[in-house]
Amino acid sequence: MPKRILFAGLFHETHTFLDGTSGTREFTQILGEDMLAALGDSSPMGGALEIAREFGWEVIPAADFRASPGAMVEDTIVESFCHELTSRAAGAALEGVFIVLHGAMVSQSFDDVEGEVLERLRRVVGPHVPIFGVFDLHANFTQRMADHANCLVAYRENPHSDARQSAQRAARLLQRCLTSQRLPKMYWQHPPVMWPPTGTATAVEPMLSLERRARSLEAASTSFWVVNVCAGFAFADMADAGVSFVIATTGRESEARTALQSLSTLALEKKAEGNITEPSVDEVFATLDSAAPGLTVLVEASDNIGGGAPGDGTGMLRALVKHQVRRAAICINDASAVQRLWSHSQGAMLTLPIGGRRSALDEGPLPLKVELLRLSGGHFELEDKQSHLASMFGDHYSMGPCAVVRHRGITILLTTQSTPPFDLAQWRSQGFDPGSFDFIVVKAAVAHRRAYDPIAARMLWVDTPGPCSSNLKSLPFRKVSRPIYPLDS
Repeated sequence: MPKRILFAGLFHETHTFLDGTSGTREFTQILGEDMLAALGDSSPMGGALEIAREFGWEVIPAADFRASPGAMVEDTIVESFCHELTSRAAGAALEGVFIVLHGAMVSQSFDDVEGEVLERLRRVVGPHVPIFGVFDLHANFTQRMADHANCLVAYRENPHSDARQSAQRAARLLQRCLTSQRLPKMYWQHPPVMWPPTGTATAVEPMLSLERRARSLEAASTSFWVVNVCAGFAFADMADAGVSFVIATTGRESEARTALQSLSTLALEKKAEGNITEPSVDEVFATLDSAAPGLTVLVEASDNIGGGAPGDGTGMLRALVKHQVRRAAICINDASAVQRLWSHSQGAMLTLPIGGRRSALDEGPLPLKVELLRLSGGHFELEDKQSHLASMFGDHYSMGPCAVVRHRGITILLTTQSTPPFDLAQWRSQGFDPGSFDFIVVKAAVAHRRAYDPIAARMLWVDTPGPCSSNLKSLPFRKVSRPIYPLDS
């Protein structure tokens, strides 16, 4: 008989220092059989459903709620998801659960949304139904998550090129559980370390060594099903924010604890290497005149859309204008500017206030005299089906109605929806080759690199005002457990 496996997904990276909330307008909510349309696409859910078909599981689809990183999640989203999840699980005679999570979701009432969801699910399915799944490397993992799941598998790469692959790895482990009738248990440890997103790239230290150590530990033990490195998400102010490690094992707890301590000790030894901050605008722009030929990518991590920032910060745009940079490009999320331009024709000249509306840290809208170059619907198909953007949304993305304008030598793409700069089709869909510019600004931290590394001659990180500043000491933490590096000595 086919194994009856409940499938669900809840994905949001919550930035608790942003104004406002994330609710029904921000979340895509897919229910029941409609979830099966993801089969074979580039998302983790699509990859896991593919494995379900391979093993002949009977998929019981519950709900898949997804949203781009953003502000505090409204409780109605959590309650609605939990209702769909538990009502479809109740009485379904399940033999397993597979769930796609982020791991750094915070709502108005629940600092640990994933822990809350897993606990409610466990109460319904009972202690012996395996709960497996996949989660983002930037999860703020918790003891509660470890207590109520059997085997959750983290991405291993940042940028997240392996999200789909990680989901498939987790689904294969669930099949191993069903076949062997062995139920793993999870153990977790959280050293007092927290890093900004800019310090969590897996191709460099400290994450490079941590991932290597985790793979070594995994290979050395026949009991370990998975050894996870969680880089954490520092912009979610909750008790367990920061770096942690979690192991799923059918072996002795003492073996898992020894391995976890090894990873925690290494993280503490390398803590300073992950505390990366950016130089000021003036420092960086002083070097641009001497830059060699080729594309210079200017990284504005403080307005990192992939970290929940609004993407409408004017810090880098002001710098481009002030320093009279030419052959430059920048994307600004500004629905009101697009709406105003929509009534004009190509070639129109007007003075337009741009950006600066959604963060109190910004100086406010920047009025510029611009020429309208193009209007579009803003939809594009991803060129890179293994990108971080694909891990969140699958094969397609909509920026909403868009307008491209030019101020002197600066080309500005204005979008209605904030769009993480993780795929070059964002620009190519608007008729521009990003490699043809001398300078391009990306509002990101690390995940843009998979797209831009192949075309960039150099990449410079720049500090501007914004909610995703890598200087963690500048943020008003209230809930994170103290002491913790780098907030405390």
